[in-house]
Amino acid sequence: MKKTVFGIFTIALLSISTFLHAQQKDQVVLTVAGENITRSEFLNVYQKNNVNGEVIDRKSLEEYMELYINFRLKVKEAESLGLDTVTSFKEELAGYRKQLAQPYLIDEEMNSALLKEAYDRKNIDLRASHILLRVDRNSSPADTLAAYKRIMNLRKRILKGEDFGKVAEEASEDLSARDRTAEGRTYKGNKGDLGYFTVFDMVYPFETGAYNTPVGEVSMPVRSDFGYHLIKVTDRKPALGRVQVAHILLRIPADAKAADSAGIQNKATEIYEKATNGEDFARLAEQYSDDKSTSTKGGVLPWFGSNKMIPEFIKEISKLENLNEITKPFISSFGWHIVKLIDRKETGTYEDNVNELKQSLTRNDRAKKSEEALVKRIKKEYKFSENLKARDEFYKVVTDTVFAAAWDVKQAASLNKTLFTIGRRSISQQDFANYIASSQRKRNPEDIKQFVNGTYSTFVNETLLAHEDSQLESKHPEFKSLVKEYRDGILLFELTDQKIWSKAVKDTTGLQEFYKANRNNYMWEQRADATIYTLSSTDEKVVSGLRNSLKKGISDNELLEQINTDSTTLLSTERRKFSKGDNTMVDSIEWKNGMSKDIIQDGKTIIININEIVAPEPKKLDEARGLITADYQNHLEQLWIKELREKYPFSVNQEVLSTIR
Repeated sequence: MKKTVFGIFTIALLSISTFLHAQQKDQVVLTVAGENITRSEFLNVYQKNNVNGEVIDRKSLEEYMELYINFRLKVKEAESLGLDTVTSFKEELAGYRKQLAQPYLIDEEMNSALLKEAYDRKNIDLRASHILLRVDRNSSPADTLAAYKRIMNLRKRILKGEDFGKVAEEASEDLSARDRTAEGRTYKGNKGDLGYFTVFDMVYPFETGAYNTPVGEVSMPVRSDFGYHLIKVTDRKPALGRVQVAHILLRIPADAKAADSAGIQNKATEIYEKATNGEDFARLAEQYSDDKSTSTKGGVLPWFGSNKMIPEFIKEISKLENLNEITKPFISSFGWHIVKLIDRKETGTYEDNVNELKQSLTRNDRAKKSEEALVKRIKKEYKFSENLKARDEFYKVVTDTVFAAAWDVKQAASLNKTLFTIGRRSISQQDFANYIASSQRKRNPEDIKQFVNGTYSTFVNETLLAHEDSQLESKHPEFKSLVKEYRDGILLFELTDQKIWSKAVKDTTGLQEFYKANRNNYMWEQRADATIYTLSSTDEKVVSGLRNSLKKGISDNELLEQINTDSTTLLSTERRKFSKGDNTMVDSIEWKNGMSKDIIQDGKTIIININEIVAPEPKKLDEARGLITADYQNHLEQLWIKELREKYPFSVNQEVLSTIR
């Protein structure tokens, strides 16, 4: 029901040919309890709810005006009852407004560029290795510089000819680069090899560094929240997309000798030849594959992309051009593989991907770039100016207690200067001090200057974005109108639920009285009180015995005990009142008291006995509760609207209404 209420007032605006003078748009067409609704406001709502886009019809316009008056009266009543001041209402509206505001709080130009960049990268799979030196994002400048010098020295070693993998194994602080033992298991190091990946698989700075590095080259240090990276791109190829494959795995034991490995390779070749000569791949997988989790399923793996499998797997699959094509045997750290391509989903066009890309972008760290661009625009629009000397005064009053979430805002009591201005609004040092106090949390200590500067930047950005958010209604009339529609819709739902929907369900006495007064509106048509006897036999002797028993008037329970035994159930019965259309077999016989002829169906004999023809009669309340409740709700609403129309004054300016064509 809630969706229906919102649907009335939020259907997409359709264009219709209407000539409007500027002066006409501002004329009042309706007044409800002192609230004026302009011609353009009413026309906007009318157009949204007349989805056929037809030329405005005078009759439909006047009918809609009556509905709109009822709507405004209900909203007015909700306001008079204070429903718009309830905390739950405010929170719900704030949630909707936040969602509605999102498209207005992005930089469209930057967003479009990021989406295009993401799509271009989605069409390419990269394979890269990296060396990581960890640097906390809150590290001091001295520690950051030291890490940068260390990683530059590693880069120089590689450029002079040292193997990237060996340097990664020796110096990388990504533990996966070298052999390690955990929980009793030994894991072989990858020497920095990250395998294949595509857009959104890595943090944005790393992704950008990788996509901007040519194959075979080593990047300059790339800074991410994890630290500094050196990236070596080892392969670049068209995107795999998403694939589904079946595979056969022949494992190589840890203690295998050269002869053992050669034997496993020969076995893989034999299986490959069987598969390419027409033997069923699924059967071969079941017979030979050492991957027991998939062998019973014909070797079929779930759908995956380039970042979900070992690089050897991705490299060989990428060579397959046609569905059902099979790779030659290839080896990995797991053993020998043979893979069959079952299905593939290509990347698709930009239009195919744009909605998914938008969702991924909002969850990804690259969204910061869009925010940065928006902040830059806001600063320019509102002539932002700042006093950094006033910020620097916090270096002396913010102490290490802030890293224990124990800093007292009173330590900044003497600071009262203006930090920055947004338009005519000034933000003071006290505003910033309160922000520091309210946002402090337990964290690793860092340089106070760095902490203040970072917190100040965040404070500026949040303040600018909040200011822009506060201006949306004045800057964008369509946004203001949409928020108002949601506001009124929530109020309407809450009050209608109280007055109509929930009341109709809970008010059993009122529902009963309504039913008594209108019971003849809920009539059964003529019905047949009939019993359907279904006998799981066509044997004439058994059927004749059943008919004779029915003629003697033996009860259904006695019949069931007489014909059915513990081991077999030959007879079943169903008795109820049937209306036309309820049962095709009952419909097919003549409606008169007595037994029908035998109906043979699927080896069964069916006899229908009409016990009585029931004349039309009112339905009981429980037999039509849903329909009766709906009508009772309509009845309550009519009474309520009548009451509201008597309670609140309203008037329609017919002269202005007549100008809408």
